Amino acid sequence: MAILEGTLQATAAAEQVTTFESGNEMAAMAAAQINYHLMGYFPITPSTEVAQFLDQMKSRGEHDIKLIPADGEHGSAGICYGAAATGARVFNATSANGLMYMLEQLPVQSGTRFPMVMNLVTRAISGPLDIRGDHSDLYFALNTGWVILTARTPQAVYDMNIMALKIAEHSDVRLPVMVAYDGFFTSHQKRKVQYFKNREVVQQFVGECPIDYHFARDPKNPVTIGAHMNGDDLINNHFQQSEAMYKAADVYKQVAAEYAKLSGRNYQILDQYRMDGAEVALFLLNSAAESAKDVVDKLRLQGIKAGVISPNIIRPFPAAEIREALKNVKALLVGERADSYGGHGPNLTNEVKAALKEDSWNQTVVLSRVFGLGGKDFYADDAEAFFQMAIDAMEKGYAEKPFDYYGHVPGNPEKLLKPVIEPQHGDVYRSGLIHVQMNEDTGKLKVKIPPLRALTSKPKRLGSGHGACPGCGIFGGLETFFKGIEGDVVVLYQTGCAYVTTTAYPYTSHKQTMIHNLFQNGAATLSGTLEAFLELKRRGEIEVASDATFVMITGDGGMDIGMGSAIGTALRNHKLIILEYDNEGYMNTGSQMSYSTPIGHMTSTTNVGKMQKGKAYHHKDTAQIMAATNIPYVFTGTEAFPQDLVKKAAKAQWYAKNVGMVYGKILITCPLNWKSEDRFGQTIVEAAVNSNFFPLYEVEQGETNITYDPEAKKKKIPLTDWLKWMGKTKHLLKEENKDLLEGFEAEVERRWQRLKAKHENPHL
Repeated sequence: MAILEGTLQATAAAEQVTTFESGNEMAAMAAAQINYHLMGYFPITPSTEVAQFLDQMKSRGEHDIKLIPADGEHGSAGICYGAAATGARVFNATSANGLMYMLEQLPVQSGTRFPMVMNLVTRAISGPLDIRGDHSDLYFALNTGWVILTARTPQAVYDMNIMALKIAEHSDVRLPVMVAYDGFFTSHQKRKVQYFKNREVVQQFVGECPIDYHFARDPKNPVTIGAHMNGDDLINNHFQQSEAMYKAADVYKQVAAEYAKLSGRNYQILDQYRMDGAEVALFLLNSAAESAKDVVDKLRLQGIKAGVISPNIIRPFPAAEIREALKNVKALLVGERADSYGGHGPNLTNEVKAALKEDSWNQTVVLSRVFGLGGKDFYADDAEAFFQMAIDAMEKGYAEKPFDYYGHVPGNPEKLLKPVIEPQHGDVYRSGLIHVQMNEDTGKLKVKIPPLRALTSKPKRLGSGHGACPGCGIFGGLETFFKGIEGDVVVLYQTGCAYVTTTAYPYTSHKQTMIHNLFQNGAATLSGTLEAFLELKRRGEIEVASDATFVMITGDGGMDIGMGSAIGTALRNHKLIILEYDNEGYMNTGSQMSYSTPIGHMTSTTNVGKMQKGKAYHHKDTAQIMAATNIPYVFTGTEAFPQDLVKKAAKAQWYAKNVGMVYGKILITCPLNWKSEDRFGQTIVEAAVNSNFFPLYEVEQGETNITYDPEAKKKKIPLTDWLKWMGKTKHLLKEENKDLLEGFEAEVERRWQRLKAKHENPHL
């Protein structure tokens, strides 16, 4: 890089430690040193690490932040807003669709003027899904009323997180602040950084938490927050908010100057690299600006007066500073990692143009290029290409193509991929060996299935070549379930390991129709697909067999963030199946805690250390929650008991086609994050069943039936015989954790006894 952070620290007033860390690590470091009161969070790549690092630090006793895992980003935003309304110091981190899910909450917080700090680790917004970094999420934040700082390096992430709180709480601002930095570029790449050795330095800099505002914290002084306003009042409210936003620019300058004296690092409104006398320049956000600085040096040696501008703050937009910086620049190329579709240039391009319009003397030719979408790398060669475009415009005095994409390529019909297998449907998935019949006397289904070896002739629903980890239990569990489903299926996969490992454009492992939607809305999406299918068929607009079964596959926490959608679908009683594979965590984002994670189990956000012993509360009983919606059929299963699972799949199909919605939950292993050996997957889930942790049962037409009783079969084992197989639970077997283990055992027994009571009494 042309500028290293270490060259700016000669005047630092406070002792600092030099190390090599990533942006996510430095965001967590700043938060821990500030020692926020609370963080509401939900994992999403690539911001997830911030909460993970903070949890690790908390397990070592390095901060006192209350970490609250939400049921989704919308919930995390609500947690943070509620905490901010008490006057607490509040912190959060998110990315991409996480920001979109909480989006409606963000103007609520800024409009009622409650400060907090949130790190936006920028990432491409779905769809299609891409987990790497661009700025499509950041641009949605521009109109939320939040102050937005942009950090180019891990060092800037640390520094701006400290500055952000002081700006947010300033009496002239009183607004939430977002620190945006590039996902996987800045968030994960380690760079040389410095941080203050003593947290007291940071805490003295940010100062005491202001309490002289109307907070919901004192019963003797009641307040009403967020009262309904009519237009006359609302325009005044928004005017005051607008004034505060513009004042934030002056406050930023004050805070940056104070921080420069303390740290030796100066963050001007605009980072201007070799802009003195520049005739041609690039305007770039965050990490791309760093990549372009070496090219500036090269062009300067060739006699070309080149420079780079990168703002450190984009809300409020630094219009005056941009006008000043560009007053002698003949051509400027604005490179942006997002588009504003139909706007003839993305957001910042049009804001730069608007700023220059205020200067009647300015003759700068402005070009705009969308680049780097989905984390596509930006190299020095790309910066050179940008400069060449600007140089051409400078020489001609105009831009031949003011707006365009950079890095896109036309398709080649000669390279069109062709299916490697013939589509399989209809009769190939009908074995004719599974018989389901309603028993009119009992009102329950009677199922006959052949020996499992007889069903091996039925093709798998997923082709080979998927990217699942060795020993992953998802596809063994799903394929066993699908052996009990006759005929065609239309399957929706929520985001998660099962989806990510089977669909990597332009390839797919799915042999039949597969749709993807995000965690929080899969059930609603499939219900729309199903009802449209039925309506098209009713109107005679499509001619297809009527035996297609609609199945939604969820897992990796999908029944946390997606629970509302699932319950709504159940209450409407659409004729479909929701099948949850339960691997006890958010495995697709790195083994974070899910509400289905059992108590005491270690995840990347429930670490084990001297201050905590894994997850602090009991696991969510999704099957019982869904049974309470009065859908016709609910079941649990596992591939360790394949006959049981195949029978339940056959029942599920019958009820989904004839009565209404079905919910099933299958326990599957995740050796990577359970810290278990690949070869012991079936042994582990079998032990989970035989220890009564994961009982096998069904709720058919409201009546509970235990389909496998370890006690009656004389197969009952202690809970510890299950826990010993997994590295994530071995700490529970230590003497110092005896009380935690006993509490876990008591809860498992309590749930088992309640289930037995329901089994014995059909009215429960």
